[in-house]
Amino acid sequence: MNEMKRLLSFVRRAVDDYNMIDDGDRIAVGVSGGKDSLALLYALSEMRRFYPKKYDIVAVTVDMGFAGMDYSPIEAFCKEKNIEYVVEKTEIAKIIFDVRKEPNPCSLCAKMRRGSLHAAAQAHSCNKVALGHHYDDAVETFMMNLFFEGRLGCFSPKSYLSNRRLTLIRPLLYATEKDVQYFARRRELPIVKNMCPEDKATERENIKNLLSMLEKDNKGVKHRIFNAMCKGEIDGFKLCGRYPDAGKIDEGENNEHT
Repeated sequence: MNEMKRLLSFVRRAVDDYNMIDDGDRIAVGVSGGKDSLALLYALSEMRRFYPKKYDIVAVTVDMGFAGMDYSPIEAFCKEKNIEYVVEKTEIAKIIFDVRKEPNPCSLCAKMRRGSLHAAAQAHSCNKVALGHHYDDAVETFMMNLFFEGRLGCFSPKSYLSNRRLTLIRPLLYATEKDVQYFARRRELPIVKNMCPEDKATERENIKNLLSMLEKDNKGVKHRIFNAMCKGEIDGFKLCGRYPDAGKIDEGENNEHT
């Protein structure tokens, strides 16, 4: 199947199942520069051409102030796709690593990035914020909450922030990480390397590795966890009668997709 049709099918299903987009929406797409956010931006841009509900998008990058970060490739991509692009400059890196010298910086960093993204969305008259969390992110988040906090929970497919008057949506919910990787490679998305010193050294990476090991001996375990989240209606997840196919691909694409 064509990689664009495949990704768009996942995005449209999630958008329809959770009523993520309404007529007249102006959606801020959080673009970190990684494959997930760029794939989401591309998909939402393309879907504007045929989706029955009309909406606008604004790509928003929160520049945390790390030296060496160059967002010009994303700017060029947005110009080509006729997407408004905003870079929100901050001093998050300086505050966390130089001023506060946080020993465990990820939680505070995520909170500050969210705040900056939401503020930028409001400043550019957006009523919704689209985030690039995918199927594997959902399973990993559920397992992190279970392992490290002893609770059943995850981010929500769609949620409303009353204090910001913003709705958060996650249209990549049904796309696996392999789907996104394959799409990003085939479409040669302008991925920007993350210069954060904590990149890949996180609890999430440990859970990702654990799930990968479990999947080798128990094929479909992530798929079953995701479905259990839907059956249990964890944080807004729900049974929709249609499920992601756990990243199955055409035989001819197998080598590229891994």
